[in-house]
Amino acid sequence: MCLLATELAQSADVSVIALNRGGFYASQLKDAGISVHVLEKRFRFDPLTFVRLRSLLWKSRPHIIQSFLFSANTYVRLPGVRPGGSKVIVSERCVDSWKSGWQLSADRRLAKRMDAMTANSHSVADFYRTRVGVPDNLINVISNGIPLRSQQPAPATDQTLRSELGVSDNTKLVGFVGRLAAQKCLKDLVWSFQLLHQVVEDVRLVFIGDGPERDNLAELLTSFGCRNKAHFLGHRDDAQQLMPQLNAFCLPSLFEGMSNSLMEAMASGVPAVVSDIPANLELIQHEQTGLVFPQGNGPEITKSLKKILDDDALAKKLASAALKHIQQQHSVELMIQKHLDLYNRLTS
Repeated sequence: MCLLATELAQSADVSVIALNRGGFYASQLKDAGISVHVLEKRFRFDPLTFVRLRSLLWKSRPHIIQSFLFSANTYVRLPGVRPGGSKVIVSERCVDSWKSGWQLSADRRLAKRMDAMTANSHSVADFYRTRVGVPDNLINVISNGIPLRSQQPAPATDQTLRSELGVSDNTKLVGFVGRLAAQKCLKDLVWSFQLLHQVVEDVRLVFIGDGPERDNLAELLTSFGCRNKAHFLGHRDDAQQLMPQLNAFCLPSLFEGMSNSLMEAMASGVPAVVSDIPANLELIQHEQTGLVFPQGNGPEITKSLKKILDDDALAKKLASAALKHIQQQHSVELMIQKHLDLYNRLTS
């Protein structure tokens, strides 16, 4: 959303409304000259937020109202919120199998109270088509865009991460970047690592990010006797600088929409090992742009990681092909253009 807003602001009048709070991205948006309104929503459904949102929209009467995630997607489709003439686009970012019955019921009741839906992957589109009943003619698949730091992959020469961890420049680093949540199935990665460190010399496991599973993962590592070989770095503002220093990136998720951290690994020239869920398969072709393992299969994760760590030529080949795929199919420019095409189609 932040990428979309800042790029569009160069040629359109853009403002952002946050239901709950501002934070890191509010500062970025304001620095780009974009007005940010925070509604300070207090409850699951806050009548005052409804009134504030309606007032802002009716005052500005935008050509396009685009919302992101469940709460915002619900509010903008309620009767009386949108001004006459405004087109509503609802954006879904994940295969939301976590949604409870009442949330899916709300989605179904509001399925036709919009002019379009954007989904960031075909997996997300299929979920909302089959599970929620969104008409096919309303769904538009527009994948996430990733800013590219360079046009060609290069071996990581920055050793600041290894220095921070107190390991040698030759230590192999297997990493995960993102939220430490149950859907990521990181216990499978820990299980595979307790095998990996026995067959690969001088290897470490690195978690960049935080979340509710952190303590459970640490306890599991301790029970396996390899807690000293794993590093929890927590939330890091320099995650994009740390990512290229990994030798392999692993994403064992049970479900995704379209993983930004996987795309960032691909754009950073880091070979990826991923579970065979549909969203990951939209990005990774086995043995072409990465390696794929059956979801939940720890031994296969170990075999895939070992294959990459043992074969530098394979690692470079996969990383190069992955970067090329991101450049051609998932650039920020392509994401912006597809949104502009949708806006023009709705307002013509």
